[in-house]
Amino acid sequence: MSEKLQILNMVQEGKITAEEGVKLLEALEDNSKSTNNLVYSGNKAKWLKVRVFDPNDATKVNVTLPVSLINIGVKLAGKFSPEFKAAGLTEEDMEEIFAAIQNGQMGKIVDVDSEDGTRVEVVIE
Repeated sequence: MSEKLQILNMVQEGKITAEEGVKLLEALEDNSKSTNNLVYSGNKAKWLKVRVFDPNDATKVNVTLPVSLINIGVKLAGKFSPEFKAAGLTEEDMEEIFAAIQNGQMGKIVDVDSEDGTRVEVVIE
């Protein structure tokens, strides 16, 4: 399924707002004009999964992004998800995650527990 169709499906399913969908589509278009495809060693990573859990282990955020949209995701994560900041993930952390993806890393790359009990997991599959 193409990235554009995935974004439209996310809007249709109510996972993101129409405004967020438009921003993602615009960023996707800008990204495709300005960057090359990522190169991975070994098996290619296809998905970036970000999960944020509250202190009771209930899922607050469960986001799955295609790796092809990761440039956009890194840029938008800090803007649209205050949970990342609450859990202590900074923009620099997001850039390190992006670098791990570019280097072909797979599996759980981030597992952060904040002082308030919020837990953040980032997994590349």
